[in-house]
Amino acid sequence: MTALAPSRDEPDLSFLLDHAGHVLRSQMTAALAEIGLTPRMHCVLVHALEEERTQIQLAEIGDMDKTTMVVTVDALEKEGLAERRPSRTDRRARIIAVTEKGARIAERSQRIVDGVHAAALEALPSSERKVLVRALERLVGGHLATPAEGAAAARRSRERKS
Repeated sequence: MTALAPSRDEPDLSFLLDHAGHVLRSQMTAALAEIGLTPRMHCVLVHALEEERTQIQLAEIGDMDKTTMVVTVDALEKEGLAERRPSRTDRRARIIAVTEKGARIAERSQRIVDGVHAAALEALPSSERKVLVRALERLVGGHLATPAEGAAAARRSRERKS
């Protein structure tokens, strides 16, 4: 550290959360790739299975823009895992319906996702696991629930400098 660098009184929470999220996403991506899915495909499948949802609703849940959502659903349709159908309650709306094959894959992918999450938590002493999850739930349900207006999302996590 040089004499010009500002002193730090607080931990670099942005780096810690960004880095942990980046690594967790990369592990998730690699694990799901083994069954031919991406994390986005998994997200669409499991949330479309919960209840009848439109592409727009699923895009909001998965934090995807319209183009990414269309590409994701196109890939699911190509693999025979989901299809676009008219809604039973609103004929103007189209929903994403999961096929039987898609439901079986979603069950497998959920086990994979749960395993990746469990492995991350198992890296901590057992006494800290529930504390971490509870603290993160409080943050994302409270102070960190909504992004600041006009804030541009960072595309990559920062590299930590030694």
